[in-house]
Amino acid sequence: MTKMANKTSRRAFIAQTGMVSAGITLGVNPMNASSYKRIAGANDKIRVGFIGVGNRGSQLLEVFMKQPDCEIAALCDVYEPYILRDRSKVDPRYLIDRPGQIPKMGEVFANKVERYSDYRKLLENKNIDAVCIATPDHWHAIMTIDAIKAGKDVYIEKPLSKTIHEGRAMVNAGKNSKQIVTVGLNRRGAPTFQKLAKEIPAGKIGKITFASACHVSNMFPGGIGKMKPEIPPKDFNWDAWLGPRAYRPYQYNIAPYMFRWWEDYCNQISNNGVHYLDLIRWMLNEEYPSVISTLGGKYAVDDDRTIPDTMQATFEFASGCIATINVLEASSGSFIPYGFIELRGTKGNLYTNENDYKISPSTPGQFQSWDKLMEPEEYNLSKTNKLQPGDSILNSTSNLIRNFLDCVKSRNTPFSTLEIAHRSTSLAHLATISLITKERLQWDGVKEVFTNSEAANKLLHYEYRKPYTL
Repeated sequence: MTKMANKTSRRAFIAQTGMVSAGITLGVNPMNASSYKRIAGANDKIRVGFIGVGNRGSQLLEVFMKQPDCEIAALCDVYEPYILRDRSKVDPRYLIDRPGQIPKMGEVFANKVERYSDYRKLLENKNIDAVCIATPDHWHAIMTIDAIKAGKDVYIEKPLSKTIHEGRAMVNAGKNSKQIVTVGLNRRGAPTFQKLAKEIPAGKIGKITFASACHVSNMFPGGIGKMKPEIPPKDFNWDAWLGPRAYRPYQYNIAPYMFRWWEDYCNQISNNGVHYLDLIRWMLNEEYPSVISTLGGKYAVDDDRTIPDTMQATFEFASGCIATINVLEASSGSFIPYGFIELRGTKGNLYTNENDYKISPSTPGQFQSWDKLMEPEEYNLSKTNKLQPGDSILNSTSNLIRNFLDCVKSRNTPFSTLEIAHRSTSLAHLATISLITKERLQWDGVKEVFTNSEAANKLLHYEYRKPYTL
């Protein structure tokens, strides 16, 4: 089936079934695999190619494979065992040291799947409708823009970019195309947060003046270890893995997976923290902060990491709210009493997980005579909607992927757009730049420049290694 024929049949399919991309939001019947199969025309498959099929890429592959209207068309990676989906060919050291991060593989595909070591060859395949990109962060911008130019719809894993300049370039590429792009900020697909995103900005807990979140993982004492450069496994294309980043010799505690603790490729405020930052920005209905200040450093963990083991970032919004995020990898235990996000309002405090939340009414302070300004509330998505533990609507990643595929068919706007993801990912980048410069930074969110630091403005992007360009 040609790409044009695919698009035509998808539009006809939507017209026939009346499906809308908001089908998994609260208050309507969720579309699951069994009900979807009963719809006329549901055998019209969306052919998806996967670029990066390591740890996270394999998790996404599993979810896509469960969607009845998705056909796995191609796989691409720089590590040959991942392309072959053969765990027996994986370097034994990886299996011993990182068993939880090396995918199990061995999937059974219903059709022939093309295999590529160069993503550009995958993008040349005219029979592929969409791509899922789950490579290390420093590759996201180039691959996403190339995919858009190739006429592919894109599911790009979070964080959107490695720099703010990259993020804006990705947004612009999307605007200048007709492609559907979803970014894997998976909690955008959670019905609980879709509910709260309407109620909280409308004043459910009053005026919010403080929000907080934290990522905690005690990696003391050895963290990712200390290693020296060595020769990579023969079936690992290290030069291609580095891509636009400056060349350096292969090191065992960089790839696979451990790149998340190296600033050139990732960091933890953008890896884990971006989920929380996105939720805070969404619940507050804020676009960007005006002031950023970050403290932190490598205080306790003795390893090769180039990111802090302890950091606290503070954002001030012009509308009148302070938000903080803490990344704590040298201690244990969250200081948020319930869930992973805290919003403190004049009427009450909200504490929320992905599928449930609690609201505690405020108590009167000095000189106040009121008893309480709202009633306590507890909400559980499963209990309210009489759901079973295995129901897909409880899995926000599954919801987001389902929404992406629906939007590929309908051409509607997806839950997590490039602009949304760029603004949320920028918070992580702003915090990192403040930490590097050791400055309290003032941010012009319209022009996307710092107004009080040229040193900070120089960190909005980096020079790509030749021949790579954005």
